[in-house]
Amino acid sequence: MAAQAAPAEELSKLSVDETKPAPAPANGNDSDAESGDEEAEEGAAAPAAGAAKKKKKRKPKKKKKAPTSQSEPPRVLVSQLFPNKQYPKGEEVEYVNDNLNRVTNEEKRHLDNLNQEFLTDYRHAAEVHRQVRQWAQKSIKPGQTLTEIAENIEDSVRALTGHSGLEEGDALIAGMGFPTGLSINHCAAHYTPNAGNKMVLQEDDVMKVDFGVHVNGRIVDSAFTVAFNPRYDPLLEAVKAATNAGIKEAGIDVRVGDIGAAIQEVMESYEVEINGQMLPVKSIRNLSGHTINHYSIHGTKSVPIVKSNDQTKMEEGDVFAIETFGSTGNGYVHEEGEVSHYAKRGDAAKVDLRLSSAKSLLNVITKNFGTLPFCRRYIDRLGQDKYLLGLNNLVSQGIVEAYPPLVDKKGSYTAQYEHTILLRPTVKEVISRGDDF
Repeated sequence: MAAQAAPAEELSKLSVDETKPAPAPANGNDSDAESGDEEAEEGAAAPAAGAAKKKKKRKPKKKKKAPTSQSEPPRVLVSQLFPNKQYPKGEEVEYVNDNLNRVTNEEKRHLDNLNQEFLTDYRHAAEVHRQVRQWAQKSIKPGQTLTEIAENIEDSVRALTGHSGLEEGDALIAGMGFPTGLSINHCAAHYTPNAGNKMVLQEDDVMKVDFGVHVNGRIVDSAFTVAFNPRYDPLLEAVKAATNAGIKEAGIDVRVGDIGAAIQEVMESYEVEINGQMLPVKSIRNLSGHTINHYSIHGTKSVPIVKSNDQTKMEEGDVFAIETFGSTGNGYVHEEGEVSHYAKRGDAAKVDLRLSSAKSLLNVITKNFGTLPFCRRYIDRLGQDKYLLGLNNLVSQGIVEAYPPLVDKKGSYTAQYEHTILLRPTVKEVISRGDDF
């Protein structure tokens, strides 16, 4: 700590005491004594002058300005960019038909105002997702490994939420809502690299980038597709348009089967030419959108992406992931390949585990992920090793759900776009909407 300068009145009291006789010099020489007196006076004056100089105030250090924009790669806390917690709203869309009056209905407006903490958490998570994905869309290039791409996205999400997830329970406060899916070509979903994966993104690949961000368990689920060859543009356009058709159709009291019909009609109006062959774009009929619950990515309601007789209605307060998948293949996926995605089941029955590694791993999963999906890389970064036997035991006991990759026929190409919507009492809010899509 720097020494504090003496006040002016204290400086004026500093003087040489002339009445006090100087001690006799050791050699008894009077002239030396007189000389000593003079030197003493000069010496005493010197500190006074020095103190006077210290009187000058030091210039205060300039305070570092709070950041006003995001860095590249993203590392600035989103809460610092919005210190008043007024995070951007998503796209607000008025309800139609019988629900048109909800916008001005006082009772509905009051209910909406009761949900401010819920909306703040969701908008916070959505802004993190927007900033990370917009950077990812610019930075992802052929030649990168999938591990590098996944870790770049995940490190950015953790930095922007301010939760690294390395301390016990930290990942449950905010961070990844689920692992970064990087599914290539005929693989439509649920693929993320495990440790040691050396797969490299190629110039002619079509890659789905699907990741979630949560704040206090409010999960934003949004996905986009990356392709570098313009021949795939019609495929991407078909899926993006189909997702937007589903979002437009969605609303309170709308039947999910009707939404599926609207999605399929738009999706299958497109064709894509690959290697001189015109291929129809098909909705992948056994994939669907879904509700999102607190700390749970998959709720009980589904939104088909083909015409269906499902009469289930969307309701006020529901949170939906509207996602569509288009394919140049069969339009049907099956499970194939090494598992990377897992989640602890919220409805799992209590089981007496006999395997000690399973007991130990379950404790790690519960304290760090709860019911949020995780992948093997997330367990690795917590310092766990030799856990596969225990993990497989938890899956076989029905405590943990495994999500294998979902693939169409080899040689086909698939694309995905997805947004999260909130069916608020007054309006539909496309919470994850951005300038990019």
